Amino acid sequence: MGELHLGFEIVALVVLCVILLADLLLVIKRPHLPSMKECAGWIGFYVGLALVFAVVLFFVGGAKPSSEFLTGWLLEYSLSIDNLFVFILIMAKFGVPRKYQQEALMVGIIIALIARGLFILAGSVIIEHFVGVFYIFGLFLLYTAWKQAFGDEDDDAESPIMRLVRRVIPVSEEYDGNKIRTVVDGKKMFTPMLLVFITLGITDVMFALDSIPAIFGVTRNPFLVFTANIFALMGLRQLYFLLGGMLDRLAYLHYGIAAILGFIGVKLLIHAIHEAPLGFIPGFDTLAKIPEVPIWVSLSFIVVAMGVAIIASLVAARKKEGEEITPK
Repeated sequence: MGELHLGFEIVALVVLCVILLADLLLVIKRPHLPSMKECAGWIGFYVGLALVFAVVLFFVGGAKPSSEFLTGWLLEYSLSIDNLFVFILIMAKFGVPRKYQQEALMVGIIIALIARGLFILAGSVIIEHFVGVFYIFGLFLLYTAWKQAFGDEDDDAESPIMRLVRRVIPVSEEYDGNKIRTVVDGKKMFTPMLLVFITLGITDVMFALDSIPAIFGVTRNPFLVFTANIFALMGLRQLYFLLGGMLDRLAYLHYGIAAILGFIGVKLLIHAIHEAPLGFIPGFDTLAKIPEVPIWVSLSFIVVAMGVAIIASLVAARKKEGEEITPK
């Protein structure tokens, strides 16, 4: 047990692609602003689907792939919440009508999944031939964790790339429903929706530069890495609408994410010490005595870090609201 058959992996990926396609078609055919009840229902469905998939993995491959998928999915889901802050900013700066934001998010997510698949494939090949890359991954995640906790974020949703696209491609000033092509004064032009699709996709790929190395610290199985990403991104669209008004209350969320990235960075460095020892460094043998981090410890740390960050944020927000209400 522990190994997954190629046939199972192919069938699972086909089923997930069909679900994604059906979700996209549903959004395109019925563009609307989802209610809180609808969002909660879809999130519950996707979370339940991920848990069912973990159970299937347990019976097909045993506890190892099942626990690795669960940890990877929870890691990606936690890190993807950070995406929502930028998604809200992008929607606001491009002035996307609320009715069509679902479609914009869905297309952006599919673009991101394709790009992430390429990232995962490249990462797997690199790891297979150069296991020392875990040192690079680990150090990069430690740097990212520090930047997440103490660095300044760039709030410019329309990047230089998008400004270049505007110069090269004729883009209309107004939206034409959910269309990406329209006619203005007899001239065919792209609508701003195209720029939104591209920006969302590029933004999520940039976030993947953090999350993909992080999940390779949980599992080296490309199938588990990719499926964890699929399930994490599946519910992101509904989570955007469900938590959209609450994100500004989660003031300490970035500290929880920083803690998770830092933890995975250390885990990767410990793994690198065992897999690619640097014997020429004096005293390196002492470092090799540090035990590798079990998967259950990683899972527990992710849950605790996100839980503490969210609870602390909500307590702080409530305290601040109380101070504003209380007359001086």
